Amino acid sequence: MKNYILKYFSVFTILFVTAINAQNFQGMAVYQTKTKMSMDLAGSGIPADRIKMIEERMKSMLEKTYVLTFDKTASIYKEEQKLDQAGGPGGGMRFMVMGGGATGDYYKNTQTKTSTKENEFSGKNFLIKDNLVTYDWKMEQETKMIGQNMCFKATTVVEMPKRNTSFNFRRPEDRKEEEKEPEEPKMEAVIVTAWYTLDIPVSHGPGEYWGLPGLILEISYGETNILCTKIVMNPKEKSEISEPTKGKVVTQEEYDTIIKEKMQEMRERMQNERQKGGNEGHFRVRG
Repeated sequence: MKNYILKYFSVFTILFVTAINAQNFQGMAVYQTKTKMSMDLAGSGIPADRIKMIEERMKSMLEKTYVLTFDKTASIYKEEQKLDQAGGPGGGMRFMVMGGGATGDYYKNTQTKTSTKENEFSGKNFLIKDNLVTYDWKMEQETKMIGQNMCFKATTVVEMPKRNTSFNFRRPEDRKEEEKEPEEPKMEAVIVTAWYTLDIPVSHGPGEYWGLPGLILEISYGETNILCTKIVMNPKEKSEISEPTKGKVVTQEEYDTIIKEKMQEMRERMQNERQKGGNEGHFRVRG
């Protein structure tokens, strides 16, 4: 199997080396992300029409489209914005999703092994600059086709915050009078499975993932799946792939501290609202 991979890689390296080394080399890959999540709305006291609205909003948060634009060493990963995400009637419903993904451009450079994420939080713009995570990829023997591309399997183990993918909405009066202070998220070892293609020998991938000898076309871990649905090589109209520059520069650790403090403020405010009986329709969703 290893000899087969080496031969396969050698053939496509010869075919693509000219394009990869070309000054104008660029590619674009579209990814669909999906996360399975269950909600128990029985006994919540929420009207049927609002339950439907909650389910639709949850689906829009858990199923997104991203575009990865890349050249030989750099890439930008960005959510494809939909027109219906701009607003619309919310009926007082408020969702807060916890997560470390970028809200703007997510720039990665595999040559310098650095990344810069654009994040907007609480009306402020941040630039999160850090080193790329180095993954200990294990090359597996399995292969499969994704579209027209032969893909090879690789796995790694990553420490992630334990995610709750089941939510139980209760009536305010059914909650305990005294709620415990939220604990720090527990960490767990999660197996991440990647499928990469040697047809496109660059080390890029969706989100924070990278470091394989070919473009990563699929990532899966836990209840989350990220799948490439479209690839365009050397498009006629090139996109600019440059590191973002607007926002307050912070490290990931500094940004996490800012989020933690702000979320604590929001929890305290919500507790005050609850005590005043004004918390109907306000829910916290932690992803």
